Amino acid sequence: MGDQGRVRRMSVRVREIVADVIERQVKDPRLGMVTVTDARLTPDLHEATVFYTVWGDEAVRAETARALDSAKGVIRSAVGRGTGLKHTPSITFIADAIPENAKHIEELLERARLVDERVQQLAQHARPAGDEDPYRHPEDAAE
Repeated sequence: MGDQGRVRRMSVRVREIVADVIERQVKDPRLGMVTVTDARLTPDLHEATVFYTVWGDEAVRAETARALDSAKGVIRSAVGRGTGLKHTPSITFIADAIPENAKHIEELLERARLVDERVQQLAQHARPAGDEDPYRHPEDAAE
């Protein structure tokens, strides 16, 4: 089992290297507006999973996935040189679901806001179901 601190540092380094290589070296026209969001390494540092997002529709995302897959060798070579690891990790690219999750959360928040507004409207004209003051008072018990 590897040192967790070292794995975290190497993950950050791999993320930086991959982002730099995609921006500066990979000249594939299929590559869209890519943002590398995270990189995770296995504890033995042999496998890296790189998460990315792409600006655009589903067709752009598919083309970008193919472009990243074809550039995997160049990116892996740069990671090997940049990290100085004895064994260069194999790289897997995964499209990050952050935009879809954020959109879903925004929809849920909007739905909750509408429900809250409706509750506020109903509460404006609401009256208590029982007495105005449902608590017992000691002076009432003495009578």
